[in-house]
Amino acid sequence: MAEPILTRRDEGAVALLALNRPTSFNALSTAMIAALEGQIAGLAADRSIRAVVLAAEGRAFCAGHDLREMQAHRADADGGAAWFRALFDRCGAMMLSLAALPQPVIAAVQGVATAAGCQLVASCDMAVAAEDARFGVNGIDIGLYCSTPMVALTRKVPPAVAFEMLSTGTLLPAARAREVGLVNRVVPAASLRDEAMALAAQVAAKLPAASRLGKRGFYDQLGLSPEAAYALMAERMTANMMDPDTDEGLCAFLEKRPPAWKAPA
Repeated sequence: MAEPILTRRDEGAVALLALNRPTSFNALSTAMIAALEGQIAGLAADRSIRAVVLAAEGRAFCAGHDLREMQAHRADADGGAAWFRALFDRCGAMMLSLAALPQPVIAAVQGVATAAGCQLVASCDMAVAAEDARFGVNGIDIGLYCSTPMVALTRKVPPAVAFEMLSTGTLLPAARAREVGLVNRVVPAASLRDEAMALAAQVAAKLPAASRLGKRGFYDQLGLSPEAAYALMAERMTANMMDPDTDEGLCAFLEKRPPAWKAPA
């Protein structure tokens, strides 16, 4: 029986998803995108999970779309145009669903994360990278500008950095990726999973309702003017303050004791 192309293992309140096509550098085939869609939908409804780590098996995190699968559709009657559009639309929707997921998502990246693989990292809320990891949107090297990966990338790193990556195909080493804001932490390769899981556990220990509200607010305010963002966040923060568990958290802090949350999930 073939191994699943995407695995899930839960450790307490943290779910570890792992891309499992190492011989194909974990390429985002239509099957892999479908597997991610299924797991993301399941996690969205799972109140026992408070944080997610997205990792990968093998030497690479993800080399982007499955080019062999794409080229096979050149034989379609329209040269593949309809299939390509459906692929990019579906992949974009899957990437957006990571931001929509109530739980924070942390990428754990080893080897290369290129093209749609780099897009996948940029679509996660945080990322931990191995010291030898490299990141790029290098489709330009084969004549394909990484236009859809550009969407996530330009919302994560400064525009000039993104434009250089997109236009030259240059791969950023992990240290540089951290400097420009694509990843949060760079760690020894041997401890990558442990470090990512520890960060996820730290996030998962917070009040779940506050974390869910905070993640949604984070993305909701990004595209707004400062005035509109302050107005919306004042509304959200007021709602947060009215949560009985937040009241307990503030009382516990003032009384110098650990909070006793009444709603663990």
